[in-house]
Amino acid sequence: MSIEIATVTAQQAWQQVQDNQAVLLDIRDLKNFSYRRPPQAFHLTNQSYGEFLDHYDYDFPILVMCYHGVSSLNVAHFLIEQGFDHVASVQGGFEGWLRAGLPYESDLQSE
Repeated sequence: MSIEIATVTAQQAWQQVQDNQAVLLDIRDLKNFSYRRPPQAFHLTNQSYGEFLDHYDYDFPILVMCYHGVSSLNVAHFLIEQGFDHVASVQGGFEGWLRAGLPYESDLQSE
C-alpha cells in the first residue's frame, strides 16, 4: 500500500512556520543550506536526525523541503514510516520558495 504524501505551497509552509504550527525541515546539502535557507529551517541530515527527534514530538506537523520538491517526498514517506503523524512536502522545494519571493537567510556575510 502506497502512502499519499500531502503537499503544501511555499507560502503555506512559510505561514505555518510563522504561526509556530509546523517545523520546516531542509534536507539539502550543507553547502546550499548554509548559502541560503528559509528562516527557522532545521537542517535535517543523517547526523542531525537524533537532535530532531529530541526536539519534536511525533504529532507535531512537519514540512519537508529539498531542492525542487522531489526528494522531500521520499523523506516525508520515511518520517511517516517512523511514526510521525502530520508530514507534508513543500511543492517546488527551495526553488519554489525563492520564486514565491519568500525570505531567506545565509551564513555568508554580505559583500
